[in-house]
Amino acid sequence: MLELSNFLHNAALLLVALSLVATILAVATRARATEGSTEHELVVAGRADRELAGVGHGRGGRGSTAAGASAATRDGIPASAVPGTPRHGVGWFADRLAELALLALTGALVLRMLVTGHAPFANQYEFATAFVWAVLGSYVYFEWRYRIRGLALLVLPIALTMLLYSSSLERAADPLIPALQNSLLLTLHVLTAVIGYGAAAISFAAAVLFLVRDHVRIPGVPSGEVLEEVGYRAVVLTFPMLTMMLILGALWADIAWGRYWSWDPKETAALVTWLIYGAYLHARVMAGWRGNRAAWLLVLGFAAVVFTFLGNHWFGGLHSYA
Repeated sequence: MLELSNFLHNAALLLVALSLVATILAVATRARATEGSTEHELVVAGRADRELAGVGHGRGGRGSTAAGASAATRDGIPASAVPGTPRHGVGWFADRLAELALLALTGALVLRMLVTGHAPFANQYEFATAFVWAVLGSYVYFEWRYRIRGLALLVLPIALTMLLYSSSLERAADPLIPALQNSLLLTLHVLTAVIGYGAAAISFAAAVLFLVRDHVRIPGVPSGEVLEEVGYRAVVLTFPMLTMMLILGALWADIAWGRYWSWDPKETAALVTWLIYGAYLHARVMAGWRGNRAAWLLVLGFAAVVFTFLGNHWFGGLHSYA
């Protein structure tokens, strides 16, 4: 089963690469098709963007919707009016490839867990693979929810890079070291971490698209309002997941090392990451931050996520095994 898990991991890498190529082709095709767009068509698309930005504000609020409506029509917006909405052709194919990659990674992780008897937390290969699984899962959800294919131009390269990185690591299923022999607590700790990191990748992609939208015209990328909404909604998932990660990690540290907090480099980086996303939420909700400064906070937050993930390689510490 371990060989099959490795095969599925490699298949996921190929599928993500093909999905990225198909996405680029879809965007290029859309660019050529929209070169002759009339002013009226652009106004209609802009109106759809503004209405879509209200999706998910809640019952009774501006842009609120009836429960149970589909994502593509949730604000009365037909799927064809939403920029980047997949209908057929290369774009549809790119979406299906991303979904197949997610399924392949799911199978790879499940098979590895059956072999090892624990969740993917024993080494960097396992955690990197779980990280990519969460990134793809978050992308599939947010692309379905908001129909923004442009997110794939940034999210898929992140997933592909992480898969290439994990492919370079040792895949042996070694016995757990003593500090990791608390499967339930560590499983929850790692699960909340990867979900939070996956959603953070979406907020990063939305923020970068927001920052470049006035300088580079990318078909399938909606208005700044929609991108800000997507970035915010992603952080609404990221922040509580990181909160639970820190709490569960502290409980595990007390069991494994006899203290809740030791200012280990990975612990410290995780705390800084949590503070950045907390600052973003506070600045947006309490101070009304919007625009470039809020987007740069999201870019900084994801940079902190990457540093938290990789920093122990340079600084060592109690998490040096991962």
